[in-house]
Amino acid sequence: MTRVRHLRWWIVGLISVGTIINYLARNSLGVLAPELKTELHISTQQYSYIVGAFQAAYTVAQPVCGFIIDRIGLQLGFALFALAWSLTNVAHALAGGWIGLAFFRGLLGLSEAAAIPSGMKAIAEWFPARERSVAVGWFNIGTSMGALIAPPLVIAISVAAGWRMAFVVTGGIGLIWAVAWYAFYRTPDKHPAITAEERTFIVADRRDVPTQRARARDILRSGRFWAIAIPRFLAEPAWQTFSFWIPLYLATERHMDLKQIALFAWLPFLAADLGGVAGGYLSPALMKRGVRLIPSRIAGICVGAMLMIAPGCIGLAGSPYLAIGLFCIGGFAHQMISVLINTLSADVFAPEEVGTANGFVGQAGWLGGLIFSLAIGQLADSIGYAPLFACLSLFDLIGALVLIAMIGRLKPAAARA
Repeated sequence: MTRVRHLRWWIVGLISVGTIINYLARNSLGVLAPELKTELHISTQQYSYIVGAFQAAYTVAQPVCGFIIDRIGLQLGFALFALAWSLTNVAHALAGGWIGLAFFRGLLGLSEAAAIPSGMKAIAEWFPARERSVAVGWFNIGTSMGALIAPPLVIAISVAAGWRMAFVVTGGIGLIWAVAWYAFYRTPDKHPAITAEERTFIVADRRDVPTQRARARDILRSGRFWAIAIPRFLAEPAWQTFSFWIPLYLATERHMDLKQIALFAWLPFLAADLGGVAGGYLSPALMKRGVRLIPSRIAGICVGAMLMIAPGCIGLAGSPYLAIGLFCIGGFAHQMISVLINTLSADVFAPEEVGTANGFVGQAGWLGGLIFSLAIGQLADSIGYAPLFACLSLFDLIGALVLIAMIGRLKPAAARA
């Protein structure tokens, strides 16, 4: 087979495409929310339950998916989960009310929960520590790129063929990717297209790390897990809010119609793409100036937390366009934080356990997102969105302080060997 130079970056590209498809499917609901509320007579509170069904299932499933991936391997495991989430998203077209949507949304959460643990495991397998945050930045671009594509694509399909067909199309795309993943993915030691030089480069900084099976009990008892999980718990509500509530906020609070939402709702996710890449490159840039690995990650998280003050001020925005601009700063900031928190899990846990560990970290984050989304559903109609957006800024600032306080618990996996 032909050898491919820099194959690890092609692997990141394949993961990113899968993540784009994953997030396109999950963000379809948020884009269609104004139409679904009218067509299916869904209240804001009932919509929060639909969102909550996905979040609850996703929260529970992340460590389970990570554990399965660690056991059966990425090639088969990620393909099976992609097949499951694609078919489930297609099944949304069968829903006749909020209960049906909540049921299918829960099934979607169970399968889509594999995406981030799988991506992080692949990066832990394919990248040395000094390149890892950059790789996570490019992989993480899929989370916001899927959300970016969703408003124009989903609304275009809905206008042309109805909201049910929008779910069918966004789900069907994933079936193609599942086949491609199974056909092309292998670990570095088994991939026939990798060069000997690249294989040596990848394993150079992990040769002293012992092989170990993932043990959930040991992970949950470790200080390094909680040092990452608490900030993730505090950071995730922002992304959940952006993904599931921006279109509804623009429709109800800023009185935008469906076409205006299609024109502008994707911009925060474009900014998020830029933030994810910027966060990935910031850490190695600091390392070149003498900052050590873990402090370089935390420094970037602190920068992102300061920028998150912007979306907290959305309630003060005098126009919908200024509000969208503040959302854009928030998207940039959050993805900077997200990239570096996820990278920390690959830094401090060995490749053999990072799927399970990142699954538990993700579970902590999605628990925070679930609680906050339910709070929005209960409070948005009575107190408005402004106080809730202000909370997002506070959460990330607290999370940055927690990381600073617990930095002593975070040591690179190679250093612990």
